[in-house]
Amino acid sequence: MDYQEQYLRELKQLFWANSITPNIYQLERLAHFAALLREKNETVNLISRRDIKNIIENHVFISALISEYLPDKGTKFLDIGTGGGFPGIPIAIMNQFLRGVLVDSTAKKIDAVREFISKLKLSNIVAENNRVEDEKFKEKYANSFDIVVSRATVPLIILFRYALPLVKNKAYIISVKGGKLDEEFAKAEMKYKSYIKKSTIFDLSYKPNNIRNTKGKKLIVLELSK
Repeated sequence: MDYQEQYLRELKQLFWANSITPNIYQLERLAHFAALLREKNETVNLISRRDIKNIIENHVFISALISEYLPDKGTKFLDIGTGGGFPGIPIAIMNQFLRGVLVDSTAKKIDAVREFISKLKLSNIVAENNRVEDEKFKEKYANSFDIVVSRATVPLIILFRYALPLVKNKAYIISVKGGKLDEEFAKAEMKYKSYIKKSTIFDLSYKPNNIRNTKGKKLIVLELSK
């Protein structure tokens, strides 16, 4: 079965339904990424094998959708806990002038992500096998990023701690979260309130299958000033 063609059709339908208009080059790269990920997932656990049939909607499209919420002035992003390349690779495909670093502490996952980057010929991102709290990583990338993105399950208060040494004086934290956020957000806000210039929580709803956000995913966008 030609999964790449199937994925291209699914992507076209989802983007069209939500009035988003990537070019054919971007669509083909996203579909190619999904096909590469599906194949690699047979040997490296990048996403749940039970979710492989939903790879476009639950992973590739939702990661590309985050691009709609990125600030206009950003030039460099950090993807913390990228796993199989989410959301960093779709963001890089959708934003060719945005440079990025995708980091994960699991070597097998980063090896896979590097392979994807190479095969997709993405020159605007690199992958690093490291922990963002590691002193050498912090020294290398201190005050480097306009945007920190994460789909990982790390609590917001920890994401703040990871991000602050690495972001510029004015920056954004953008995080995909599920479930109830009130307590988690309150804890982060209490500790880091002086850094938060503005906070917005968006429902990650989309047509046709998640109009009322039954999947319960939210996007937290925090504008920071150090």
